[in-house]
Parts: sequence; structure tokens; C-alpha cells
Amino acid sequence: MLLLRLAWALTAAVIGFLLLHNHLLREGRLVAGTCEIITLDRDSSQPRRTIARQTARCACRKGQIAGTTRTKPTCVDVHIISSRQWCEMAPCLDDESCNLLVNQSGWTCTQPGGRVKTTTVS
Repeated sequence: MLLLRLAWALTAAVIGFLLLHNHLLREGRLVAGTCEIITLDRDSSQPRRTIARQTARCACRKGQIAGTTRTKPTCVDVHIISSRQWCEMAPCLDDESCNLLVNQSGWTCTQPGGRVKTTTVS
């Protein structure tokens, strides 16, 4: 009888935990180590040029900070951001090459055909 009560108590605790966890996720909380894009604005008013601004929200683990990997927001090691060595976080696609801007304010991703995408950090 005591074993049955213990089993019911454990089952109730697990169900309560799962309900609380699902409620927190629905309330807009992110799982640790994940990011989501909040806003994405594109301006194509200039010929042959598109300016995109993106805002992301991340829930990073200790020692990590919001960054970009393979053109998507993600959590990266904080030393990459503090040292401004942007290409260490692999921000470009696999077939693109990454180069730091001269003043280290961002990076460029160069595609095989010569098209260049420039990203600056603000």
C-alpha cells in the first residue's frame, strides 16, 4: 500500500513538472542555448543593394552570448565577441568565405560568384 502511494505521488510530481514546463515555454520563455528572431526588416530601396536588420532573442548558457552561425542567430562563446574575431563563429554559409572588416566592426561573406554580403555589428 505504501509503495502504491509513493508511485502515485511520483506520478503526480512528474505530471506537475511537465505541465509547468509546457506553460513556461508557451509564455515566451526560450530553452537554454536557443535563439529566436524577433524582428526582420529589409530595405531594397537602393539599386543592387538590400539592407537587412534583424533582432534576435537568445537564452544562452553561461560563457555564451548571442551571435550568428551559418547566417542564423545562435549562442556562441563570449570570447569571440569580446575579441571581435567574428569569423570564428562561422557566420557564413559553407560555400562562402569569411573576412573581417578592417576596423573589426563586422565581417563579409563572399560567395563563389563574387557576390559579397557585409554584416556590421551594432
